[in-house]
Amino acid sequence: MKRIELLAPAGSLEKLKFAVLYGADAVYIGGEAFSLRTAAENFSEEDIQQGVEFAHKKGVKVYIALNVIPHNKDLEKIIEAGKKAHSLGIDAAIVSDIGTILALREAVPGLDIHVSTQANTVNALTASAFYKMGAKRVVLARELSMEEIKEIREKTPVGLELEMFVHGAMCISYSGRCLLSNYMTGRDSNSGACAQPCRWNYHLMEEKRPGEYYPVYEDEGGTYIFNSKDLCLIEHIPEIIDAGVTSLKIEGRVKTEYYVASTVKAYREAIDAYYRDGENYQFDPSLSEELKKVSHRNYCNGFFKGKTDENSQVYETSSYVRNYDIVGVVLDYDSESKILTVEQRNRFFKGDEIEILQPMVPGFITITPEEMTDENGWEIASAPHAKMIVKMKCEKKVIPNSILRKVRQ
Repeated sequence: MKRIELLAPAGSLEKLKFAVLYGADAVYIGGEAFSLRTAAENFSEEDIQQGVEFAHKKGVKVYIALNVIPHNKDLEKIIEAGKKAHSLGIDAAIVSDIGTILALREAVPGLDIHVSTQANTVNALTASAFYKMGAKRVVLARELSMEEIKEIREKTPVGLELEMFVHGAMCISYSGRCLLSNYMTGRDSNSGACAQPCRWNYHLMEEKRPGEYYPVYEDEGGTYIFNSKDLCLIEHIPEIIDAGVTSLKIEGRVKTEYYVASTVKAYREAIDAYYRDGENYQFDPSLSEELKKVSHRNYCNGFFKGKTDENSQVYETSSYVRNYDIVGVVLDYDSESKILTVEQRNRFFKGDEIEILQPMVPGFITITPEEMTDENGWEIASAPHAKMIVKMKCEKKVIPNSILRKVRQ
């Protein structure tokens, strides 16, 4: 049986590298145009070239999002973007528009096409139609239960790859096809500029009583009536793999390097454990706890068991749960002196309890540095400056690119 793909978000070149190092089989990126995440840093041509080279050396594929809903003025440019992506070694383009699919198939026949979740594929007939148009993969809409996904798999050609979201933000609209942002702020969510008005607090106004605002609330803080919880399906890896899905997708191109590394690592461990243990597989609850240490909204199973209910919404706040901060990234470890060299990311102090997350190493280790020095060997009590170099003692060997984190104060 072909192993399922773990697909990670990469909003920048640095995030791509973390995704690869922490266990992704493939990453998806956005170019400087036609990607539905204008808030991400996105990739220049030089970044794409470097990213593809880095990923391919590790056996990891790179997909590029060209999934805006294009108007006439965009068509010629999006085709050129597809040609450029192919010339830079991109493995597939993620596309939402039928015309773009057909145009890229003709103009860039060597570039694989993945149909974006923005196309809202929720049935086998549509998935098969995209395959006949030349798409290699369909990214299924988030609004599908596992039973529906299994049925789509059974009723579609064997050669068609199916990708599903397993982790990250959910949308109040059908897989992102929303006009709230356009209407309320003039920012087009279908061109990558969503202002996320679904996360705002709302009041009710009756049309014949203008200016009289009635609160819609669960308590005195109001309520966020469109505000979805985040998706998390890590406990359901066996069911998903057994259903015949090709790829498991983590959402979050605008999230941090820490988010990318932590989520990829957790899902990597769960997937590998299932392939290793088979019928004896038992889910490790510590992986769920690990995912609670990244910035997130409260988790739910989305549509996994069927339609969502009131328990899939966050009514109290639009804020993220953020209990941990990344405080540094490991540059080097000297086995003889047992000295750890770290590049700072957020302020930390001597005596702080710090957890170290290592690429492709299960779990984490904990240290409490009693002595720290700067790069010149001067003793310091804290690391307050961005990207300053810090040295500290660590009895256990630590791999470069490991992440240091601590509980948020």
